[in-house]
Amino acid sequence: MPAELVPIIVIIAGVVAVGVIVFGVVSVRSERDLVEERLGRYEEGYQAFVDLEETDEKGKKAKDDQGKAMDVIDKAIAKRPFAQKWRQQLARADIKLTVAEYAALHVIAPIGFFAAGYFVLFREDLIMSLVSGFIGFFAPRIYVSRATSKRLLRFEQQLPDTLGLWVNALRSGFSVMQAMEAISRDAPEPTRTEFKRVVQEVQLGIDVEDALEHLLVRVESEDLDLVVTAVNIQREVGGNLAEILETISHTIRERIKLKGEVRVLTSQGRITGYLISLLPIAVALLLSVIQPGFMTPMFENRGCGWPMLGIGLALIGMGMAAIQKIVNIEI
Repeated sequence: MPAELVPIIVIIAGVVAVGVIVFGVVSVRSERDLVEERLGRYEEGYQAFVDLEETDEKGKKAKDDQGKAMDVIDKAIAKRPFAQKWRQQLARADIKLTVAEYAALHVIAPIGFFAAGYFVLFREDLIMSLVSGFIGFFAPRIYVSRATSKRLLRFEQQLPDTLGLWVNALRSGFSVMQAMEAISRDAPEPTRTEFKRVVQEVQLGIDVEDALEHLLVRVESEDLDLVVTAVNIQREVGGNLAEILETISHTIRERIKLKGEVRVLTSQGRITGYLISLLPIAVALLLSVIQPGFMTPMFENRGCGWPMLGIGLALIGMGMAAIQKIVNIEI
């Protein structure tokens, strides 16, 4: 075997082995209802979430040694600040992964991106392959962030209809908890899942105010904050909750309508910001794919290339931040 092929074979074997391990772990985790596992946990207030484990005997028998190893790692890092932050982000995105699996993705993704850049895209251009690996490190975080944003947008768009269902249930003689149970049965996702968690937390003995506070932590929405505040005030001082929620529903509908109009009017500015920011990077990647090694002098020349790259990236970042500041209008 030629000596130059040994590193390549080692890299490929490592990527395949890690991929098989993670695939096995994720397949085992998918058999369990991890949504129920992230109801919230009392840890110095309500900063973490209650972990509910509803695993049947069949699921316990199907759990293999890989899953046990990942559980050990998950418990070992569970108390770390970054682990609590990751758990919160995964719960907001409703992604069925544990912290250990999410940490494993931060190792696998850079290796996969580096291998793809080295063997497929840039054809053994080490510098651009390292850049690909660096991008791969942030790929899981970008995916979770986008999933969280999409889920939050759907929740906010469904909130007026959810409040309408809540109002109708209260006027039909239901209590607040019975109304939330009706929402957990009849509302679409993700509203159904979030209110189901609230109901289950209350059934476990958690106070309604704390359960709603957990909901607000999982769904960072100003409109939901208004609803939770109204419900908590009504529980303390009384009043017609149905009428209050109906007024809030009308306000939220008008805000959503106004946000849509503002988003349309600022769409040209947002697209311009994306184009200006991504075009230089896209051109550099395209040149590296077409002509491997074309960008290598920029990375190797520390006296001129590195300052130019640093200044270029800084200007791109400042330009994107300025455009986003202009088009981001608070309502």
